[in-house]
This record gives sequence, C-alpha cells and structure tokens, in this order.
Amino acid sequence: MLYRENGQFKTSYAADQQIFPIAQDRWAIVGLLVFAFIGIPLLVDEYLLRAILIPFLILSLAALGVNILVGFCGQITLGAGAFMAVGAYAAYNFHIRIEGLPLLLSLLLGGLTAAAVGIVFGIPSLRVRGLYLAVATLAAQFFTDWVFLRVPWFTDNASSGSVSVSNLQVLGWPIAAPVDKYLFCLGWLTVFALLAKNMTRSAIGRQWMAIRDMDVAAEVIGIRPLFAKLSAFAVSSFFVGTAGALWGFIHLASWEPAAFSVDRSFQLLFMVIIGGLGSIMGSFFGAAFIVILPIALNQFLPAIGGLFGIAISTAGISHAELIIFGGLIIFFLIKEPHGIARLWSTGKEKLRLWPFPH
Repeated sequence: MLYRENGQFKTSYAADQQIFPIAQDRWAIVGLLVFAFIGIPLLVDEYLLRAILIPFLILSLAALGVNILVGFCGQITLGAGAFMAVGAYAAYNFHIRIEGLPLLLSLLLGGLTAAAVGIVFGIPSLRVRGLYLAVATLAAQFFTDWVFLRVPWFTDNASSGSVSVSNLQVLGWPIAAPVDKYLFCLGWLTVFALLAKNMTRSAIGRQWMAIRDMDVAAEVIGIRPLFAKLSAFAVSSFFVGTAGALWGFIHLASWEPAAFSVDRSFQLLFMVIIGGLGSIMGSFFGAAFIVILPIALNQFLPAIGGLFGIAISTAGISHAELIIFGGLIIFFLIKEPHGIARLWSTGKEKLRLWPFPH
C-alpha cells in the first residue's frame, strides 16, 4: 500500500523524464544518502570502514565503468584491472612530479590518462567483437603488468617496485582517518554515479545501447560505430582509472603492480554479471556482493562447520569462496541474466501491482 504512484501526476516532460519518477524512490534515495553521509560515520567502527565500506565504494565506481562498456555498449572487456593500474600510476606520477598539484586534479588526470589508453586498446572493437575483443583487452592487462613492473620511471625508480603516497588533503581537509577516507570516496562515488546515470539516459547512452543490441542496424539509422564504441571505451576507462587512483591513494596508500592483476579484472566482470548488466544499480549490488561474501564466509563457515563437528581451515574457506562465486555466476547466467538488479526491479513492480497478480 505504501509503494504507489496514485495521485503523482506528470505535468511536464522534465517531470516525466526524471531519474526517480516515483516520490517514494526519491525519498528513499535521499534518506539513504543522509544515512550514508551522517549516520554511518557515527555508527560504524574503523574496521568496517577499512575492510568493507571503503573497498565497496571504490569497487562500485570501477564496476560502474565496466558496466558502461559491457552492459550498455555490449563490448566485452577483460582489461579493467589494467585501466585501474594506469589510473593509479598516472595519478601518482602527476602528484609527485608536478609540485603543488591538488589531489583532485591528480585523480582526474589519472582518469583521463586511463581514458586515452582505453581508446587505444578499444580500436580493435571496430573490427572484432565477442571473444576476440575480450582477448584484445586482455592484452592490455598483460602489457600494463609488464610496463609497471619493468620500467622504473613509473615507480619513481623505487628499488622495491612499490610506490606510496602520504599527507593527502583536499582544500585543507586532511584525508588520513578512515572516516575522512570514507566520506571522500562516498562524495566522489555519488557525483560519478549521477554522471553515469545521466549519460546512459542521454543521446550518447542511447547510441551505446543501439550498438549493443545490433550494431549493423545502428549504423543503418545513422549512428557512427567509431564514435559510439570508442566513446564507451573512453568513458569506461575514465571511471575505472579514477577508481584505480582511489584504490591506490585512499585505500592502499602503498601498492605494487600485483594490486591490479588480472584477478581484479575478472572480479570486476563478475560484479557486473552478478549485479546486473546494463544497470547502474546492478553495479552497486555486484560490488556489495563481492566485497561482503568473502568476509561473511570467513565468519560463518567455521561456525556452521562447528555445529556438525567439522573443522574448516582457511584454505577450505578460500576454496568455498571460489566454488560459490562460480556457482552463482552460472546461476545468474542461466536463470536471471540481468542479475540482482533485475530481481530488485521485479520486486518493486510486484509491490506497485499488489494485490493484483498481473
């Protein structure tokens, strides 16, 4: 009875095209943001901020970028970890080599560098698709792994191969405490999520989806595949690159190329598949699932095994995590290809129609 749109009349095109056309959705989002910005810093301890919330926010941003390319434009990528690495190392070099460069500008320049690299590795998408394109983007992963490991200039000639940043601040606000890092990442993600939502609803977003559904038909009606595909690679790489910069600067503070290995690329792809292809909300669902599941398994599997007199080792927990990940990916591909986001949308539609079965 509470989730209805009775009496909510649209009297203009702007009202009809708003992101959340139902008032209950708008109030729910406002309440969620207020709780995220004010409630969580007051209620959550340092461990939850460091281990769950900050990684969730940054990986959600990266998943948004992957979803723009894979879910909205239909271009398969296995090189998201490479673009995260490009964003992180580019932001690091801008930050240390240009004295007095603001942190925000360093992060944005890292994202722009990742966008440029994404365009270069997106050129094969003009001639190949599917598995062949996935292999082409996978080449970016191996190439960046080799470059950042073997070319000492990118790590400022560090003998250990790792780099670190410290004394981060934005307009005099020090980004040091976990609460400060959480609020900074949350504000960054909020802005970029709104940007992604509006882009996917705009003319360029419709071009991406036309290319995804049938690129030949899209070209016939006047959509340029060159612009649509390369713009999707650029925007996606920009989002993923800024996420990589945040991962290195804010979450890790000290990192090496292994932090952005091919495992990270697969992890981001799994987030999009489980959360929901072609859905902004699905990126958040997938990131939450991937971040929370390993921690939940570490907490509950030994307890469940203890009830039956079975001792579960740490190796057993890690193996169970891989098994569950694989099983869930197969389940969603077969039963619900649009992921958790589709289940969420279906539940909302049933609430709007309840108690009528149709």
